[in-house]
Amino acid sequence: MRGLSLRLEVKFKSMGVRMERLLDIAEVSDRSGISTSGLRYYEKRKLIGAVARNGLRRQYEPAVLQQLALINLAKSAGFTLDEIGAVLRRSGMPVIPRDTLDDKANHLEQQAERLLILARMLRHVANCPADNHFDCSRFQKLLKVATRVTSN
Repeated sequence: MRGLSLRLEVKFKSMGVRMERLLDIAEVSDRSGISTSGLRYYEKRKLIGAVARNGLRRQYEPAVLQQLALINLAKSAGFTLDEIGAVLRRSGMPVIPRDTLDDKANHLEQQAERLLILARMLRHVANCPADNHFDCSRFQKLLKVATRVTSN
């Protein structure tokens, strides 16, 4: 058997296809601005998913940054994490129900209108010439409006 050698040749389907570098949890945290504990929480809620581990450290595909941007945008628009989870498919590709977005946009416009009324009230109170705000007829009107606004 002396002098006999075998040559092993391995060909994987993925050979020749450039594999993207995985991102460590710390890098994802740095690039997204979300704490590592926040990332682990999102993973627990199944909003994102690690694809590997390097020791104890989670590794993510670069596409997770886009998922996190979508999550942040949705949170800024007032969506709950449950609502966001319902929008994200398992693969992370969004399925955005347009009627839900339209409803949320309407809600945000109504909220902006209420906030504008409250801001005007605060500005008047800050600049009201009356010694006692409760003696001011305009302040009394604003209180009535604010009561309707905050009870809706």
